[in-house]
Amino acid sequence: MGNRLQNKVAVITGGCSGIGLATARRFAAEGARVVIGDVDKENGVRIADELDGGFVEVDVTNAAQVDGMFATAKSLYGGVDIAFNNAGISPPDDDSILETGLDAWRRVQEVNLTSVYLCCKAVLPYMLEQGGGSIINTASFVAVMGAATSQISYTASKGGVLAMSRELGVQFARDGIRVNALCPGPVNTPLLQELFAKDPERAARRMVHIPVGRFAEPDEIANAVLFLASDESSFITASQFLVDGGISGAYVTPL
Repeated sequence: MGNRLQNKVAVITGGCSGIGLATARRFAAEGARVVIGDVDKENGVRIADELDGGFVEVDVTNAAQVDGMFATAKSLYGGVDIAFNNAGISPPDDDSILETGLDAWRRVQEVNLTSVYLCCKAVLPYMLEQGGGSIINTASFVAVMGAATSQISYTASKGGVLAMSRELGVQFARDGIRVNALCPGPVNTPLLQELFAKDPERAARRMVHIPVGRFAEPDEIANAVLFLASDESSFITASQFLVDGGISGAYVTPL
Protein backbone atom coordinates (compact mmCIF):
# COMPACT_ATOMS: atom_id res chain seq x y z
CA MET A 1 0.00 0.00 0.00
CA GLY A 2 2.80 2.43 0.91
CA ASN A 3 6.19 2.88 2.53
CA ARG A 4 5.53 5.15 5.49
CA LEU A 5 7.11 2.59 7.85
CA GLN A 6 9.65 1.09 5.45
CA ASN A 7 12.51 -0.64 7.31
CA LYS A 8 10.84 0.00 10.68
CA VAL A 9 10.37 -2.73 13.29
CA ALA A 10 7.13 -2.62 15.28
CA VAL A 11 6.00 -4.60 18.32
CA ILE A 12 2.24 -4.71 18.92
CA THR A 13 0.64 -6.20 22.01
CA GLY A 14 -2.91 -7.46 21.74
CA GLY A 15 -2.28 -7.87 18.03
CA CYS A 16 -4.60 -10.80 17.38
CA SER A 17 -7.90 -8.91 17.34
CA GLY A 18 -9.57 -5.53 17.19
CA ILE A 19 -7.41 -2.42 17.05
CA GLY A 20 -4.19 -4.42 17.43
CA LEU A 21 -4.93 -6.68 14.47
CA ALA A 22 -6.04 -3.80 12.25
CA THR A 23 -2.86 -1.93 13.17
CA ALA A 24 -0.61 -4.93 12.53
CA ARG A 25 -2.05 -5.25 9.02
CA ARG A 26 -1.78 -1.52 8.40
CA PHE A 27 1.83 -1.41 9.58
CA ALA A 28 2.79 -4.38 7.41
CA ALA A 29 1.12 -2.77 4.39
CA GLU A 30 3.28 0.30 4.99
CA GLY A 31 6.53 -1.68 5.01
CA ALA A 32 7.09 -2.44 8.70
CA ARG A 33 8.35 -5.73 10.10
CA VAL A 34 5.76 -6.57 12.73
CA VAL A 35 6.12 -8.68 15.87
CA ILE A 36 2.82 -9.50 17.56
CA GLY A 37 2.67 -10.21 21.28
CA ASP A 38 -0.48 -11.94 22.48
CA VAL A 39 -1.78 -14.84 24.57
CA ASP A 40 -3.60 -16.25 21.52
CA LYS A 41 -0.91 -18.54 20.11
CA GLU A 42 -3.01 -20.21 17.42
CA ASN A 43 -4.18 -17.00 15.82
CA GLY A 44 -0.91 -15.23 16.56
CA VAL A 45 1.13 -17.68 14.53
CA ARG A 46 -1.37 -17.53 11.68
CA ILE A 47 -1.45 -13.73 11.60
CA ALA A 48 2.34 -13.48 11.81
CA ASP A 49 2.61 -15.82 8.81
CA GLU A 50 0.05 -13.71 6.94
CA LEU A 51 2.11 -10.58 7.56
CA ASP A 52 5.52 -12.20 7.13
CA GLY A 53 6.31 -11.14 10.66
CA GLY A 54 6.92 -12.64 14.08
CA PHE A 55 4.80 -13.80 16.99
CA VAL A 56 5.59 -14.10 20.68
CA GLU A 57 3.18 -15.73 23.12
CA VAL A 58 3.27 -13.34 26.06
CA ASP A 59 1.49 -12.55 29.29
CA VAL A 60 1.89 -8.78 29.30
CA THR A 61 1.69 -8.68 33.11
CA ASN A 62 4.83 -10.85 33.38
CA ALA A 63 8.01 -8.76 33.31
CA ALA A 64 10.27 -11.58 32.11
CA GLN A 65 7.93 -12.46 29.25
CA VAL A 66 7.63 -8.82 28.21
CA ASP A 67 11.42 -8.46 28.22
CA GLY A 68 11.63 -11.60 26.11
CA MET A 69 9.13 -10.23 23.58
CA PHE A 70 11.22 -7.15 22.84
CA ALA A 71 14.44 -9.18 22.88
CA THR A 72 12.91 -11.45 20.24
CA ALA A 73 12.06 -8.46 18.04
CA LYS A 74 15.61 -7.19 18.38
CA SER A 75 17.02 -10.63 17.57
CA LEU A 76 14.77 -11.14 14.55
CA TYR A 77 14.98 -7.71 12.96
CA GLY A 78 17.82 -5.80 14.59
CA GLY A 79 15.94 -3.25 16.68
CA VAL A 80 12.61 -1.85 17.82
CA ASP A 81 11.44 1.39 16.25
CA ILE A 82 7.78 1.32 17.26
CA ALA A 83 6.02 -0.09 20.32
CA PHE A 84 2.23 -0.12 20.25
CA ASN A 85 1.31 -1.13 23.79
CA ASN A 86 -2.31 -1.98 23.17
CA ALA A 87 -3.29 -5.08 25.15
CA GLY A 88 -6.21 -4.53 27.48
CA ILE A 89 -9.36 -5.98 29.01
CA SER A 90 -12.79 -4.69 29.93
CA PRO A 91 -14.51 -7.47 31.90
CA PRO A 92 -18.18 -7.34 32.92
CA ASP A 93 -17.32 -7.54 36.63
CA ASP A 94 -15.65 -4.12 36.34
CA ASP A 95 -18.67 -1.90 36.97
CA SER A 96 -19.68 0.82 39.39
CA ILE A 97 -17.29 1.28 42.30
CA LEU A 98 -20.17 0.09 44.49
CA GLU A 99 -20.25 -3.25 42.67
CA THR A 100 -16.64 -3.86 41.61
CA GLY A 101 -14.66 -6.17 43.84
CA LEU A 102 -10.98 -5.84 44.66
CA ASP A 103 -10.01 -8.85 42.53
CA ALA A 104 -11.64 -7.32 39.45
CA TRP A 105 -10.02 -3.96 40.20
CA ARG A 106 -6.55 -5.50 40.46
CA ARG A 107 -6.94 -7.72 37.38
CA VAL A 108 -7.86 -4.77 35.16
CA GLN A 109 -5.07 -2.60 36.57
CA GLU A 110 -2.51 -5.33 35.92
CA VAL A 111 -3.49 -5.89 32.29
CA ASN A 112 -4.33 -2.32 31.31
CA LEU A 113 -1.79 -0.26 33.25
CA THR A 114 1.02 -2.40 34.69
CA SER A 115 1.54 -4.03 31.29
CA VAL A 116 2.10 -0.62 29.69
CA TYR A 117 4.64 0.21 32.39
CA LEU A 118 6.42 -3.09 31.73
CA CYS A 119 6.40 -2.64 27.96
CA CYS A 120 7.73 0.92 28.15
CA LYS A 121 10.41 -0.10 30.64
CA ALA A 122 11.49 -2.97 28.40
CA VAL A 123 11.57 -1.13 25.08
CA LEU A 124 13.12 2.18 26.12
CA PRO A 125 16.71 0.83 26.39
CA TYR A 126 16.53 -0.39 22.76
CA MET A 127 15.26 2.98 21.60
CA LEU A 128 17.88 4.86 23.61
CA GLU A 129 20.59 2.69 22.11
CA GLN A 130 19.45 3.34 18.55
CA GLY A 131 18.73 7.03 19.12
CA GLY A 132 14.96 7.21 18.73
CA GLY A 133 11.60 5.55 18.42
CA SER A 134 7.87 5.94 18.81
CA ILE A 135 5.82 4.50 21.67
CA ILE A 136 2.04 4.54 21.39
CA ASN A 137 0.09 3.51 24.48
CA THR A 138 -3.62 2.76 24.23
CA ALA A 139 -5.57 4.85 26.72
CA SER A 140 -9.19 5.85 26.09
CA PHE A 141 -11.50 8.83 25.85
CA VAL A 142 -12.54 7.97 29.42
CA ALA A 143 -9.04 9.02 30.49
CA VAL A 144 -10.05 12.63 29.86
CA MET A 145 -13.73 12.66 30.83
CA GLY A 146 -16.16 10.74 32.99
CA ALA A 147 -17.75 7.64 31.49
CA ALA A 148 -21.53 7.60 31.07
CA THR A 149 -21.48 3.91 31.95
CA SER A 150 -19.09 3.21 34.79
CA GLN A 151 -16.21 0.75 34.54
CA ILE A 152 -14.27 2.08 37.49
CA SER A 153 -11.03 0.13 37.16
CA TYR A 154 -10.92 0.46 33.37
CA THR A 155 -11.36 4.23 33.62
CA ALA A 156 -8.73 4.54 36.32
CA SER A 157 -6.28 2.34 34.41
CA LYS A 158 -6.63 4.40 31.24
CA GLY A 159 -6.12 7.61 33.20
CA GLY A 160 -2.90 6.08 34.47
CA VAL A 161 -1.80 5.20 30.94
CA LEU A 162 -2.42 8.79 29.85
CA ALA A 163 -0.46 10.29 32.76
CA MET A 164 2.44 7.85 32.34
CA SER A 165 2.62 8.48 28.59
CA ARG A 166 2.72 12.22 29.16
CA GLU A 167 5.56 11.94 31.65
CA LEU A 168 7.61 9.58 29.48
CA GLY A 169 7.04 11.77 26.44
CA VAL A 170 8.52 14.72 28.29
CA GLN A 171 11.35 12.74 29.89
CA PHE A 172 12.67 11.17 26.68
CA ALA A 173 11.86 13.89 24.13
CA ARG A 174 15.48 14.99 23.71
CA ASP A 175 16.53 11.39 23.17
CA GLY A 176 14.45 11.30 20.00
CA ILE A 177 11.80 9.06 21.57
CA ARG A 178 8.18 10.09 21.23
CA VAL A 179 5.56 8.73 23.61
CA ASN A 180 1.89 9.39 22.98
CA ALA A 181 -1.38 8.13 24.43
CA LEU A 182 -3.96 7.03 21.89
CA CYS A 183 -7.43 7.83 23.23
CA PRO A 184 -10.09 6.06 21.14
CA GLY A 185 -13.79 6.40 21.57
CA PRO A 186 -15.89 3.23 21.54
CA VAL A 187 -14.66 0.90 18.79
CA ASN A 188 -16.51 -1.91 17.06
CA THR A 189 -14.22 -4.67 18.34
CA PRO A 190 -14.91 -8.16 19.74
CA LEU A 191 -14.25 -6.74 23.22
CA LEU A 192 -17.00 -4.13 22.89
CA GLN A 193 -19.36 -6.48 21.06
CA GLU A 194 -19.09 -9.03 23.86
CA LEU A 195 -19.66 -6.42 26.54
CA PHE A 196 -22.68 -4.86 24.87
CA ALA A 197 -24.26 -8.13 23.68
CA LYS A 198 -24.87 -8.88 27.34
CA ASP A 199 -26.37 -5.43 27.96
CA PRO A 200 -28.00 -3.72 24.92
CA GLU A 201 -29.19 -0.90 27.15
CA ARG A 202 -25.59 -0.11 28.01
CA ALA A 203 -24.73 0.03 24.29
CA ALA A 204 -27.61 2.41 23.65
CA ARG A 205 -26.45 4.70 26.46
CA ARG A 206 -23.00 4.85 24.88
CA MET A 207 -24.26 5.51 21.36
CA VAL A 208 -26.30 8.59 22.26
CA HIS A 209 -23.12 10.38 23.36
CA ILE A 210 -21.29 9.99 20.02
CA PRO A 211 -21.88 12.98 17.73
CA VAL A 212 -21.09 11.00 14.56
CA GLY A 213 -23.75 8.46 15.59
CA ARG A 214 -21.75 5.24 15.42
CA PHE A 215 -18.83 3.38 16.92
CA ALA A 216 -15.42 3.60 15.27
CA GLU A 217 -14.12 0.78 13.10
CA PRO A 218 -10.73 -0.73 14.02
CA ASP A 219 -9.21 0.42 10.71
CA GLU A 220 -10.03 4.03 11.58
CA ILE A 221 -8.09 3.75 14.82
CA ALA A 222 -5.25 1.94 13.05
CA ASN A 223 -4.88 4.94 10.74
CA ALA A 224 -4.30 7.15 13.78
CA VAL A 225 -1.74 4.71 15.20
CA LEU A 226 0.06 4.69 11.86
CA PHE A 227 0.31 8.48 11.95
CA LEU A 228 1.75 8.44 15.48
CA ALA A 229 4.20 5.69 14.53
CA SER A 230 5.41 7.39 11.37
CA ASP A 231 7.80 10.29 10.87
CA GLU A 232 4.80 12.41 9.88
CA SER A 233 4.16 12.98 13.60
CA SER A 234 7.78 13.90 14.37
CA PHE A 235 6.80 16.95 16.47
CA ILE A 236 4.10 15.19 18.48
CA THR A 237 4.96 13.74 21.88
CA ALA A 238 3.44 13.63 25.39
CA SER A 239 0.03 14.09 23.76
CA GLN A 240 -3.45 12.71 24.33
CA PHE A 241 -4.42 11.79 20.79
CA LEU A 242 -8.21 11.66 20.76
CA VAL A 243 -9.96 9.66 18.03
CA ASP A 244 -13.43 9.66 19.52
CA GLY A 245 -16.02 10.76 16.97
CA GLY A 246 -16.46 14.07 18.77
CA ILE A 247 -17.40 12.69 22.20
CA SER A 248 -14.92 14.79 24.16
CA GLY A 249 -15.98 17.97 22.36
CA ALA A 250 -19.71 17.57 22.80
CA TYR A 251 -22.01 19.01 25.45
CA VAL A 252 -25.13 17.46 23.96
CA THR A 253 -25.59 15.49 20.77
CA PRO A 254 -28.28 15.89 18.13
CA LEU A 255 -30.94 13.23 17.88
